[in-house]
Amino acid sequence: MYKTLSITILAAIISQPVIAADEVTEARGLIKQFGSSLKGQLVGAMKEGGPVKAIKFCNLRAPGIASDVATSSGWEVGRTSLKIRSTANTPDAWELAVLQEFENKKAAGADPAKLDHSEIVELNGQKMFRYMKAIPTEKACLNCHAATLKPEVEAELKALYPGDQARGFNEGDIRGAFTLSKPL
Repeated sequence: MYKTLSITILAAIISQPVIAADEVTEARGLIKQFGSSLKGQLVGAMKEGGPVKAIKFCNLRAPGIASDVATSSGWEVGRTSLKIRSTANTPDAWELAVLQEFENKKAAGADPAKLDHSEIVELNGQKMFRYMKAIPTEKACLNCHAATLKPEVEAELKALYPGDQARGFNEGDIRGAFTLSKPL
């Protein structure tokens, strides 16, 4: 009896990390795809019209890029933060806990560029694989996310994001995180 039980438990333990490892690899690939597309187009908007054009791009096009990646992959794909700009990116309870974990790890000396978290959770009776990867604040991000902004940037943010909280960042801070999930 114990041998059978031990083999069953061992099989369950061995199979779970393999699934998670595959899902993490896929999630990281999707983030690379999403992040590269988003950053590339955002840099283009900045070159074309400065921070004001970049804000318009983020407002109009960034959700579509996430949607395109989600549609082609079958994953839910997005971004969230402790200090959101768009209410559409408000973190759920799980995301909030992970974001706070990221902040604690950064405070303890961890490199934000290396922070990620994955977990299999149950949501409404459905097992879900969830993954988050921290987004470090780069120097270019400060054009729209610093404590003090140019007047034209302030005006555009006020017009497009009246409830904007995504300010006060410094280079190296955790700006937010990519968040992905899919049913198992």
